[in-house]
Amino acid sequence: MKMYIVESNNNKRLDLYLSEITDYSRSKINKLIKEGYISVNGKKEKASYTVKENDKIEIEEYEEEPTEIIPQNINIDIVYEDDDLLIVNKPSGMVVHPGCGNYKDTLANALVYHIDKLSNKNNRPGIVHRIDKDTSGLLMVAKNDKTHEYLSKLLEKHDLNRVYIALVWGVIKHDTGEIDTPIGRDKNDRQKYCVTSDNSKHAITHFKVLKRYNKATLIELKLETGRTHQIRVHMNYIGYPIVNDKVYGKRKIINDFGQMLHAKTIGFIHPKTKKYMEFNVEPPKEFNEILDLFEQDKL
Repeated sequence: MKMYIVESNNNKRLDLYLSEITDYSRSKINKLIKEGYISVNGKKEKASYTVKENDKIEIEEYEEEPTEIIPQNINIDIVYEDDDLLIVNKPSGMVVHPGCGNYKDTLANALVYHIDKLSNKNNRPGIVHRIDKDTSGLLMVAKNDKTHEYLSKLLEKHDLNRVYIALVWGVIKHDTGEIDTPIGRDKNDRQKYCVTSDNSKHAITHFKVLKRYNKATLIELKLETGRTHQIRVHMNYIGYPIVNDKVYGKRKIINDFGQMLHAKTIGFIHPKTKKYMEFNVEPPKEFNEILDLFEQDKL
């Protein structure tokens, strides 16, 4: 933890002030502010905050992400591949990209070993989007920067068909539903997100009931937006947290498989052929084993 006391009023923005008195660049300061590592008098402030005399500014310790991805011979399940992109079925338990202490055994480490050509957007080879470590399912990977930019724009414009399936605690009475609430970083725990109006982003999740059990409900979900932890946060917010989720809506943890959330479908217009492509993959056996326990009413 680094702490700085503002000696006098200078009418400077927080990001400018810190870039002048520390070794950090202004862009780095902005990144740290957005990720919740910087506080003023114990509160998270925006980069535009005007510093005042006697303000106490604290910068929490953080881990730098590696600038080079180390190739590792890790098996990956490639569902589809062509000259421009590939679709990968990520297992639950695998981190997508190195960072925050996970510098090896990630999908990115496997990709740079197995695939000769990958886009290199922001030192994240091929990675267009992420799913959580303990979520299984489909991801798009770009082989060149042009494809990466195209797929990223599809994400930004919500022009992707993304379907998830999840098992949640509790019996949902309605057959369908829409959750339209903003999501932002949890002020009390920067590793978590929550429904909040403070420094948040618009988020919409649609769900449909597939099957009801005595203590849980199997649902299908479609994302209109793609916020971090969106499904987990939204379902917890309405009182139906994801089964086996150790972070949100803590309930009984059945085993160490991870949360019962699977990215089943991804569909999009191909950047070159301009034809719609859709890929589907069933959840892993560990997912179905937990479903069987609910089917047999053993939980």
